[in-house]
Amino acid sequence: MEASATPVKIIMGSSSMPRRKILAEMGYEFSVMAADIDEKSIRKEKPEDLVMGIAEAKAEAILNRLPIGDYIKEAEPTILITGDQVVVYEGVIREKPSSREEARRFIKDYSGGQCATVSSVLVTNLKTGFRKGEWDRVEIQFHEIPDEVIEKLIEEGIVLNVAGGLIIEHSLILPYVKQVAGAMDSVMGLPKAVTEKLIKEAL
Repeated sequence: MEASATPVKIIMGSSSMPRRKILAEMGYEFSVMAADIDEKSIRKEKPEDLVMGIAEAKAEAILNRLPIGDYIKEAEPTILITGDQVVVYEGVIREKPSSREEARRFIKDYSGGQCATVSSVLVTNLKTGFRKGEWDRVEIQFHEIPDEVIEKLIEEGIVLNVAGGLIIEHSLILPYVKQVAGAMDSVMGLPKAVTEKLIKEAL
């Protein structure tokens, strides 16, 4: 997938390494600004509404720190990309685990079962004010995950920093992933096809 031919500046409104990696793979150069919001203060019943609401709040937090007047005057547009992700297990929304115990329980639940990731992408054109977002859902099925693998993941600690304690691209987990119905980049937090489409629409 080729990056847009239109000259554009991009701000990635996330400090997530996987999201930054995916955007770089898409051929875009970008700067990074983290939103630093209290995500727990945003509550919605539906996972799709929650991830869109948090993406909106991240965009607003970043916009409040930017000199918007300067972006309006510039010849080339600047696009701000924000997003969020949750895991859904048996209809319940899961965000980042609050403890090692919760992370352990999350991963044990996935063992021999299934869950889904719901990821949002929101693009804002700082020159025109155009804003649009979409969400993407991926279903994931697992083989049985051995307890020793779960313990290694907990010990390592990365699972504590991701939605639902889920990193299916991790070398320890990947062998136990049975099926992924959707795009791997979406599971990692930034669906490429949705992002590319929204950037094009925003220009």
